[in-house]
Amino acid sequence: MCSIIGILSKDIVAPALVDSLKRMEYRGYDSVGIATLSTDNRISVRKGVGKVGQVNSLLNLAGMEGFVGIGHTRWATHGGVTEYNAHPHPCCNNNIAVVHNGIIENYLPLKEELVKKGHIFRSETDTEVIAHLLEEYYNIGRDIKHAMMETVNHLEGSYAFVAMFANGTLSCARLDEPLIIGISDNTYYASSDVLGFLQYTDQAIFLDNRDMAIIDRAGGVSIVNFSGEPVTRSITKVAWELADANKGEFAHYTIKEIFEQRTSVKAATYQDEHKIRAFCDSIVSASNILVTGSGSSYHTSLIVSMMGSRLLKKRFEPVMASEFQYNMDSIEKNTVILAISQSGETADVLSATKLAREAGAKILSIVNVQTSSLARTADVSLSIKSGPEIGVAATKSFTGQMSLAYAILDRISGGKIGFDREVISDKISKMLAQQESIERLVNITMPKVNDIYLLGRSIHFPIALEGALKMKELAYVHAEGIAAGELKHGPLALMDKNAVVFVLNPDDRTYSDMLSSAHQVKARGAKIIGISNVPNDIYDAMIEIPKIDNDLLYPLVEIIPLQLFSYYLALQNNANPDFPRNLAKSVTVR
Repeated sequence: MCSIIGILSKDIVAPALVDSLKRMEYRGYDSVGIATLSTDNRISVRKGVGKVGQVNSLLNLAGMEGFVGIGHTRWATHGGVTEYNAHPHPCCNNNIAVVHNGIIENYLPLKEELVKKGHIFRSETDTEVIAHLLEEYYNIGRDIKHAMMETVNHLEGSYAFVAMFANGTLSCARLDEPLIIGISDNTYYASSDVLGFLQYTDQAIFLDNRDMAIIDRAGGVSIVNFSGEPVTRSITKVAWELADANKGEFAHYTIKEIFEQRTSVKAATYQDEHKIRAFCDSIVSASNILVTGSGSSYHTSLIVSMMGSRLLKKRFEPVMASEFQYNMDSIEKNTVILAISQSGETADVLSATKLAREAGAKILSIVNVQTSSLARTADVSLSIKSGPEIGVAATKSFTGQMSLAYAILDRISGGKIGFDREVISDKISKMLAQQESIERLVNITMPKVNDIYLLGRSIHFPIALEGALKMKELAYVHAEGIAAGELKHGPLALMDKNAVVFVLNPDDRTYSDMLSSAHQVKARGAKIIGISNVPNDIYDAMIEIPKIDNDLLYPLVEIIPLQLFSYYLALQNNANPDFPRNLAKSVTVR
């Protein structure tokens, strides 16, 4: 995904544009650009490859003049990472410039038609067709509303874009991608994330699908639908923990957010009684529950499904969001879809819930961003209240999702889990206290290691998958989560003296079987790292976890050392853990 921001102000906007882009850089960081309108009504564009700080140092983005401007950080989808493909994109006569997030699916036929009409394209992106379409229709009658209506009704796909016109007007539109208007004293913002303007105002208008907004000094903000009919959207005070998005004493957001899990696992369980009762009642009354998510949220879905089936004796089916469209036969009468997403804007998850609703299912959601599209369209939505998660790899949002899921299932099952947020917080704190010993373990065991395997059984298998995902995301190493019982069905062929194998082996009913698996890989020469509360000579090294009374709760604790290990492995490999290459925080394109 990409971050977009537009600002119309009484003050010079370039410094605020740069600041906003830095705050939203988790959404994309391969290139950056800004366009501003000078006092003589000329649009100036500066853009380059790299992160915001790098490009700003090189091109002095913050020094650009103008009281109206737009900015963008890119996560490439169409066209390579080049200066020409960076946003903003101007039209031919340079009186319109556009920044965009999403995918224009029919951009090639649109581009061919525009080229035949004499338009000259400078990039390989799908975005540039928006600028030229706006130019084409604006030239007819110099009417911005008409130009916007014609443009959006020719576009196919999912998108949010902000356009700046040389007369000082900003216009924007959204379809299946987030777009929020911020309002302050004589200043207006159009952003893909409230983080883009929250440092300046907490007054926001959340545009609905097929909304367009036109912002100018004379009329402020006017909102119409894609047919041009006026619509009213209320002003909302953004009142969640978004303000604290600084690293503080930590070197990276990732390690800061790992340590915030001491409190975030507790915050997730404080819920409005009316909403959580409605949420639980929907699960109890459902005959079929499909649990869906992407990435780390899918791993949460696996744990929820395992626990739900075991505790409630109901049918829980985990479905990867990207595969949901191929599993529509699972939706029957009285089906509930539980959609899990940190951002609430992941394209595959939104597509899954849209298909499910059309098939008659009820939608429940667990999100971090309460104002997200998923939260606002679900029948009942609960927030994990983790605050901003800037690191691209999910850490505190993953444990927040699990913590809330445990609390929900404990409530429905009549306390069969015995979930106590204070106890879990304390045990996570004890794991975090091993930070230095885990860093030393990385330095000792990991030089020149290219293959890492993580073995888990039962409820520990999703944690093996999640740990492997973190190592891939952050440290760029080959890591694979394996169901330990499947070793002899292929994976055992990969084990040799060059492999490091983590075994998730707390003292529960999987313990003896996991030791047997450890012996199998040890016999092939692999180095074994045990994550357990019981020492054993089979381990070459061990990360000790605390004993937990209920075996089901171990995933909340055993993921912590894997997160820390991944972080320090990233540092050893000279990778920036906050901004993994080729990845963005939530994938808003399919």
